[in-house]
Amino acid sequence: MKTKSLLATATAAAALLALSGCVPNASSSSDTAAITVDSTADDCVVSASTATSGTLTFSVTNSGDQVTEFYLLADDGLRIVGEVENVGPGISRDLVVQAQPGDYFTVCKPGMVGDGIGKAAFSVTGDRVELAGDLQDQVDAAAANYVAYIKDQVAQLVVGTQTFVDAYLAGNDDEARALYATTRANYERIEPVAESFGDLDPAIDFREADVAEGDEWTGWHRIEKDLFPPAAADNGGVEYTPLTSDERSYYAEKLVADTQLLADAVNAADYTVSIDAISNGAIGLLEEVASGKITGEEEIWSHTDLWDFQANLEGARVAYEGVRDIVEEKDPELVTTIDERFASLETLLAGYGSLDDGFVYYTDLTPDEVKELADGVSALSEPLSQLTATLVG
Repeated sequence: MKTKSLLATATAAAALLALSGCVPNASSSSDTAAITVDSTADDCVVSASTATSGTLTFSVTNSGDQVTEFYLLADDGLRIVGEVENVGPGISRDLVVQAQPGDYFTVCKPGMVGDGIGKAAFSVTGDRVELAGDLQDQVDAAAANYVAYIKDQVAQLVVGTQTFVDAYLAGNDDEARALYATTRANYERIEPVAESFGDLDPAIDFREADVAEGDEWTGWHRIEKDLFPPAAADNGGVEYTPLTSDERSYYAEKLVADTQLLADAVNAADYTVSIDAISNGAIGLLEEVASGKITGEEEIWSHTDLWDFQANLEGARVAYEGVRDIVEEKDPELVTTIDERFASLETLLAGYGSLDDGFVYYTDLTPDEVKELADGVSALSEPLSQLTATLVG
């Protein structure tokens, strides 16, 4: 069953103190020579692949014919350390970040949709530095970065959903089945966000069992059942009737439209998140795993629950990392425990596959393997459930 909405919008500033701190975008370069970025229609050329820790300035020039964005991503390729958006053709803008030692990625996004182009490794060497500005400055910048992460995941979801729907409507069911689980990963990473917008999550992601009698069942799982039709024994003893062409069009077009409504909501000028909502989002994503993925109930027709599991875990990690530094000052032992149990569960799940290469289907897991995964989720959920109280207490 769906968890209640945990990642609500708010007017207060939020905190996302990740491995690197970000300072607000500047209109001019800092005293250190800027690293130039040339965003073209088909590449993202960065003038250096390494830098020394401290304040870095990326001077981004758009040489293409579409509005573009530039991102500095953390080592997982998901968390946004800094980003500059709405860079028009022929325009240059600067991104200024306080970069700690570590591994990163750079990427540009012409058209501000999809997963970007020219993704390249970027490393920062040297000693760890104190973050510039007071805590509120860091909170404000971090909030903007977390919202940017949400926008990025939803933007990728919009493009991926359209590609999936195109295959489905063309009757290319094998292609649609292949795209189903990986496309949904962008949604599963930020699922509590959709839940915060009232009817959007029910329209996009309700399972058949979640739908009240008399309500319309739409979204991903309605199409899932059509792509992975059940035997009569698994369908209440009734032979499944495939959707007609018109019905396919209706559900596909509605999924696209509802996904665009989600994109519109997170791109609203006043959209932000509160500090407790970020930590509660991490907790909520683990609850999603425990209540649906680990039981095999989420993807009851396709059995792709481990793909969802991985995406939920990645989203929880991103949200947790956002408040980790604040919590560490208050309760370092709690952070050590959460770090260890995140790593343990990630390693355990990796033994069954990956989003890139695919996972084993839920129905291929033995009862002992399901129990081991469930135990790993429980072990992480217990200390993670203390996160918000420690953060705001």
